[in-house]
Amino acid sequence: MSFWNIIFAFVFFASILIVKNMRKTRKNLPPGPPRLPIIGNLHQLGSKPHRSMFKLSEKYGSLMSLKFGNVSTVVASTPETVKDFLKTFDADCCSRPYMTYPARITYNLKDLAFSPYNKYWREVRKMMVVELYTAKSVKSFRHIREEEVASFVEFIKQSASLAKPVNLNKKLMKLSGSVICRVGFGISLDGSKLGNTYEEVIHGSMEVIGSFAATDYFPVIGRIIDRITGLHGKCERVFKAMDTFFDQSIEHHLENENIKDDIISLLLNMERGETGLGEFQLTRNHTKGILLNVLLAGVDTTGHTITWVMTHLIKNPRVLKKVQAEVREVIKNKDDTTQEDIERLEYLKMVIKETFRITPIGPLLIPREASKDIKIGGYDIPKKTWIHVNVWAIHRNPNVWKDGEVFIPERFMDSQIDYKGLNFELLPFGSGRRICPGMGMGMALVHLTLINLLYRFDWKLPEEMNVEDVDLEESFGLSCPKKVPLNLIPVLTQWT
Repeated sequence: MSFWNIIFAFVFFASILIVKNMRKTRKNLPPGPPRLPIIGNLHQLGSKPHRSMFKLSEKYGSLMSLKFGNVSTVVASTPETVKDFLKTFDADCCSRPYMTYPARITYNLKDLAFSPYNKYWREVRKMMVVELYTAKSVKSFRHIREEEVASFVEFIKQSASLAKPVNLNKKLMKLSGSVICRVGFGISLDGSKLGNTYEEVIHGSMEVIGSFAATDYFPVIGRIIDRITGLHGKCERVFKAMDTFFDQSIEHHLENENIKDDIISLLLNMERGETGLGEFQLTRNHTKGILLNVLLAGVDTTGHTITWVMTHLIKNPRVLKKVQAEVREVIKNKDDTTQEDIERLEYLKMVIKETFRITPIGPLLIPREASKDIKIGGYDIPKKTWIHVNVWAIHRNPNVWKDGEVFIPERFMDSQIDYKGLNFELLPFGSGRRICPGMGMGMALVHLTLINLLYRFDWKLPEEMNVEDVDLEESFGLSCPKKVPLNLIPVLTQWT
């Protein structure tokens, strides 16, 4: 090849590369803050990324571009932009990016929450919805909820007789853990491998899978960073604790063939090929990955939701008095609470909605990933872009919520806004294909527990505390529990 042919070839291919780069730069990406070399915007996240992203969105807009190491992301912060991602383009935005520590804890993405959008995910979700989370299934487990809540009430009575404060964070976590262990695993939480460490393990798991892990943004040095920060070690500890618990639960079922009415029995039948999961044959790791979702979603979110409700009620005596009056009027001296009773508790439902609004359990939804190039609000969202939905920002949006920093249940009076994924102003459980399928199961326990707490007891702060001392700070993870435990003194009423 002659010298000039070589020069021509070089110029030709260089021109192609330049044109490609120009096309990339011509992409109309959403606005965002300036980035530092290598780390991008990671330094701007802070200890509570949902709050940091909200502050940035106030300056850069409801759809914002950020760069986390090698990862390009967009953050949606208003109902309008979120609706585009979760409804209009849901099919193109409902897959998951690969995240190292969620992959580890879910047995290499064999679960429902972190699995990419594919045939396996669709079959697992269909199975979970049909077999575990139907209204019929929720109703069939009512006796378990009632037994565990009754036991919980007895503990509260003992504390009330001694005028002893109750750590509601801890006790409500144990209540939801006890219910889920019986419903999903067919065993009692007390005496199990998680009996003494369940709170630490579950909270640690939610921290790990909700973390912004260096490994995901810096493939070469990220693992070293995560080992230095302790994230890698924490992941291994909680994974081993969970795995041991799953082994114990499965072994219990294999030794007791009469246990047939819980999720483990269903999954073991699928492992043996007795019931199908479409074209997929379940392995033991598939079973454990699915069980992880049942355990974490059932225990963590339910317990923390009730804790936050009680926190806001003790912080707002007017609201507490009003909701107690309603509950006591509707329930009166009935031993059993029916679904019809719950439907009549209009103000209690407003209190729960307002709690979801002002302190959402999951302030950032699990990241999504664009499966192809799309355009949202006039901006280009390239394929493989990570999508963060900032629920916390949506719930504080001043254009939607007047006095958004104030707890006002009455804002839902005569309002059609609900938390079931159809109203993008209120998204505690997400929306679209990835909406939490266990919402009905969790809310059944939330309602039953709150009715008992408000009907049977009055509540007061420990003597050294005032209402102003009640802390509202949250911890960050995939879910955000109350950081400082809520300690309240129960007072026996005439209905107790």
